[in-house]
Amino acid sequence: MRIAVTIFLTDETITPVRLARELEQRGFAGLYLPEHTHIPVERTTPYPAGGELPREYGRTLDPFVALGQAAAVSERLGLGTGITLAAQHDPIDLAKQVATLDHLSGGRFTLGLGFGWNVEEAADHGVRWRTRRELVRDRMALMRALWSEEPTAYEGEFGSVRASLAHPKPVQKPRGPVVGPRTLVGGAAGPKLFAQISEYADGWLPIGGRGLKEALPLLRTAWADAGRDPGALQVVPYAVLPDAGKLAYFAGLGIEETVVQLPAAGEADVLRALDAYQPFVDGADGADGADGADPADPADRQGS
Repeated sequence: MRIAVTIFLTDETITPVRLARELEQRGFAGLYLPEHTHIPVERTTPYPAGGELPREYGRTLDPFVALGQAAAVSERLGLGTGITLAAQHDPIDLAKQVATLDHLSGGRFTLGLGFGWNVEEAADHGVRWRTRRELVRDRMALMRALWSEEPTAYEGEFGSVRASLAHPKPVQKPRGPVVGPRTLVGGAAGPKLFAQISEYADGWLPIGGRGLKEALPLLRTAWADAGRDPGALQVVPYAVLPDAGKLAYFAGLGIEETVVQLPAAGEADVLRALDAYQPFVDGADGADGADGADPADPADRQGS
């Protein structure tokens, strides 16, 4: 199983350059970064995990700038967002950022998309909360038009673009209905989410990986109903605190990549966490096993 990492990189943590070099040297598969442009102080939206919002949420580095630094000092390391709040972006600008990073990294970029949780943050970007999912779908359609090989116009409910010259193009070629870099959509399991994944993405980015045994058949049905190749679906559990049993359980479900959580901390603490995760990268302790289909669902254990 490929082991990637995610971390809230901030102005107080390890730097993108130091982390990327360390990850590549150690054989980790990728680096995924979250996005928050700002956190309004007058916030009524509760933190989804409960309790006080962690400090790092209000100090997060721009993921595209940070991943650009990581790309420049690595050759094999995958680079991804986990997640890009597409509703909060101008889609023409976002299409250019994504295509440029993918081009300069040699096709190593994964666009992780999400719909967000912070109502006040989204509102400052002019997002109407009830329509954010439809807005993201529209944003993606517009970006696919710009990423198409031939100039393609798009007229949507929330935006439009004329047929345009727009280079560079993402490295990966179109596959079925999907145009652009590898695209994974985050969110809670459900028919609306699975329909969107099947329409324009390569797969799902479930937080923690809980409930996958029950959700995967539903996603595969939606995928098949959309006429997608069953073998092409990718499911990547995200922000996981791993152990050997949990990773073996994921492998037993056919999952080939897991993104593990690093602390939003300085260099010494992050390197200690990487040391702890190193056996999973090296394939030790059963992390590559396919016999871990534990009916108790070890992904539900504390720490996910």
